Amino acid sequence: MAMDIQQRIAEIEKEIRETPYHKGTEHFIGKMRARIARLQDEIVERQSKAGGGGGPQFAIKKSGDATVVLVGPPSVGKSTLLNSLTNAQSRVAPYAFTTVTVIPGMMNYQGAAIQILDVPGIISGAAHGKGRGKEVLSVIRGADLLIFISEVDKEGEFVRMEQELYEAGVRINQSRPKIRIDKKMWGNITIHKGVKKTLDDETIREVAYEFGLRNAEITLKEPMDLAKLVDAFAKNRVYVEALYVVNKWDMNHVLSIKGVTADTYPISALFQEGLEELKEAIWHKLHFVRVYLAKDGQVDRDEALIMREGQNLIDVAQKIGQEFSQRVKGVKISGPGSKFAGQRVPLRTKIVEGMEITFVL
Repeated sequence: MAMDIQQRIAEIEKEIRETPYHKGTEHFIGKMRARIARLQDEIVERQSKAGGGGGPQFAIKKSGDATVVLVGPPSVGKSTLLNSLTNAQSRVAPYAFTTVTVIPGMMNYQGAAIQILDVPGIISGAAHGKGRGKEVLSVIRGADLLIFISEVDKEGEFVRMEQELYEAGVRINQSRPKIRIDKKMWGNITIHKGVKKTLDDETIREVAYEFGLRNAEITLKEPMDLAKLVDAFAKNRVYVEALYVVNKWDMNHVLSIKGVTADTYPISALFQEGLEELKEAIWHKLHFVRVYLAKDGQVDRDEALIMREGQNLIDVAQKIGQEFSQRVKGVKISGPGSKFAGQRVPLRTKIVEGMEITFVL
């Protein structure tokens, strides 16, 4: 059945390629792209119901403060990097597909426990299930951060891997489309001009209709192209941040990887070079925030609670425990984020790095 859907997608893609793109055809192309996205949603949903097809060896339970997945082609040093960063013992050998399952490891850094997963190498066609692509992609979609890894003599791999994930609905280092969709019982599709539009109303309506939306108020909060509009409606889109690692740089000190200009780190996993810079980059990319719990006016600065930027004091209480959070009656803060020591604040107050917290039970 999945192959039938892939065939339909291929036919629609051919039709799009053969259709000249201009204002007169924009709404038709938008409808076709939305149809592809809807069919891709169907594939992902079926795979999810089938358990991803990977069997128990791919059922890795997330643990720690965040999960990072190593993504790369076969035999570029993912297993060696995992062993260098964590307590894992992933098998290492100089031939492709040494890793045939998911190998977890735990990296402890600045008080955070960061789970790092080594998955089988991602190859061309993974988005369509080739080379255990379905199983690998199911793990990638659950990651908090991806680390793309390649070698100095494998140009273009980062771009190819990103494209493979793009086809599978994974958006790298992108923000979710800023759009508001309010479903209604009647009234057809109403489009509000919150910003200067780059798409006409007919195109927006055709995309909405294709996703089964007949009555709604749609507000665009940022200019967006057709691809981003389709992403806003699609169910299977995942937005993940990523870093890029060029391994074995000791073999060739000139970085020649094309297509990446930022967040790129040269390392030698084998000789332990460049790893401290990479660890620091992982920490910052995960947007960690350290807060400290105070008891009887005393704070243990060696025992940080690891949270994420944008979270609030309610999230801190819930991380301690659901039962604990239900007992909390109030909260006081000191240090960063407070106007004075012991300031009473609402539980919705945003946390900041170094904040000292006293929960009132």
